[in-house]
Amino acid sequence: MRALPQFRIAALIGALCLCAQGQDPQSKASQVNESKGIPPRAAPADYLTQGQAGTVTIAAEFKGHSVPTPEATLTTEEYVVVEVALFGPPEARLKLSFEDFAIRINGKKTPTPSAAYVSVFGSLRDPEWEPPAKTEAKSKTSIGGGGGGGREQSEGNMPPPVIHIPIELQRAMQQKVRKAALLEGDRALPQARLIFFQYRGKAQGIHSIELIYAGPAGNATLALQP
Repeated sequence: MRALPQFRIAALIGALCLCAQGQDPQSKASQVNESKGIPPRAAPADYLTQGQAGTVTIAAEFKGHSVPTPEATLTTEEYVVVEVALFGPPEARLKLSFEDFAIRINGKKTPTPSAAYVSVFGSLRDPEWEPPAKTEAKSKTSIGGGGGGGREQSEGNMPPPVIHIPIELQRAMQQKVRKAALLEGDRALPQARLIFFQYRGKAQGIHSIELIYAGPAGNATLALQP
């Protein structure tokens, strides 16, 4: 009978430990999700361009219409991408927002503001994905009435078929971009992520591009390499 209270105490301690273990993975999971993004490189000099905003060093590289993520490189025809990294003194923190950035392409008077990463979702493509093989269509389609005297339209003049990307692939691509996009809010430095700017033109047509930062750290303009 004396062993019964000790057994109850041991069971209670075990339950408390299990409860603590059940809560801990959730907090760690959010940290892991953030760490799965694009890690900052060892130093600002490891990026093609650097600039200074107060005590914060901003480093960046222009990626064109490519969307590099740790899992795969996606593409978008409607946006261009900049990989940006922010470095500061030891134990430095900074409030981050994609709205602190803009780009000026080819000396355009009005800079283009950064867009939220969700804006890119509708134009994402995975270069490694191939649509299902098209069914063999008739080489010619008659659009006239009657017999052989009707006008005919070759298949080459028909509008291109609409390609529907599977919903599973869309969600997978969106998740990759979500992890790679610039984190928001107060963050410990260094931080590195992607920012997006609407631009439907060809990347080859960009002759000059400036990344403009105006945020809590100060102001900086970086001349990126197209």
